[in-house]
Amino acid sequence: MMNIEHKRWFGLATLFKPEDGITIYEPPANGEGYWIGAPGAIYDDEKDMFYLYYRRRKPRGQGRGYECGISESKDGINFSEIWKVSKDLFGGISVERSAIVKCLDGKYRLYISYVDPKDNKWKIDMISADSPKDFDPNTRRLVVDPNECGVEGVKDPYVMVFGGVYYMFISYAPTPKIGSDDSFHKTADVFNTGKTSSNTGLALSSDGIEWKWVGDVMSPPSDENWNAYATRVSCAIYTPPIFNVFYDGGSSVGENYEEKTGLAITFDFKSYHHVSEKSPILTSPHSTGSLRYMDAIKFKSQIFYYYEYARADGSHELRVNRVDCC
Repeated sequence: MMNIEHKRWFGLATLFKPEDGITIYEPPANGEGYWIGAPGAIYDDEKDMFYLYYRRRKPRGQGRGYECGISESKDGINFSEIWKVSKDLFGGISVERSAIVKCLDGKYRLYISYVDPKDNKWKIDMISADSPKDFDPNTRRLVVDPNECGVEGVKDPYVMVFGGVYYMFISYAPTPKIGSDDSFHKTADVFNTGKTSSNTGLALSSDGIEWKWVGDVMSPPSDENWNAYATRVSCAIYTPPIFNVFYDGGSSVGENYEEKTGLAITFDFKSYHHVSEKSPILTSPHSTGSLRYMDAIKFKSQIFYYYEYARADGSHELRVNRVDCC
């Protein structure tokens, strides 16, 4: 982050060159639809350890999000896998991004998004454990249900704690004014139907266990811009006196799997001012240009950026980029 007071520049996020990143994990195969990414990262100072969640994916018809894992690292760059589970333990359709959190009670919690085969809707469950390697999917419980929120799907949580209150930013699919029908969920991915959009909503909790849906906090703009279809919050960095909020944007449903990263600033997580109004702020130089699902950790005098990055063959890999911030 950067403040240059003599120029009256405040709260500037320190960015990076995506092509200079270090590959952490490669996709399961080459070609479009093969991904590893959707990272969620934390650093636990009590254990002096970085923990990194990710999901592995194959194209539609070949498995979709078929597996998720967690790795640990002492330096935030070189990781070793300590936990891996199949989508079969979450209903067998697909898993996506999760938020891994060290909660105020000392417990680790994983908030995981998956498609529920009961109604083909994206939902968010929670798993608690004393260590990330001990997350047991058999103990999971539903914490954010789109049916209770009055929306068509919820996924890709990002969790922060402010003064003892847990904030969960959620990608959600609003129900159109004309209502929904059975076609919304036939494909088990309402976000890829073109019948809705990819917005960001907010849920709050006093304990990280029971959550209350608040509603929309960031919607795609009404004009035909690069982010006219999707504004999915991916992470936030506190750069006093503001937060720099990174989000995944796309112009249409055709970019639903190939979003790029935008930037907005906020003082209160209610009102956002877009820095990247006309174009994304971070992209890959390859293929579709997709750079998405970014997470960021401030550690000592550096920021560790983790992101899903399009490769020349159309697949996505998981990268890290480390920059000096102060």
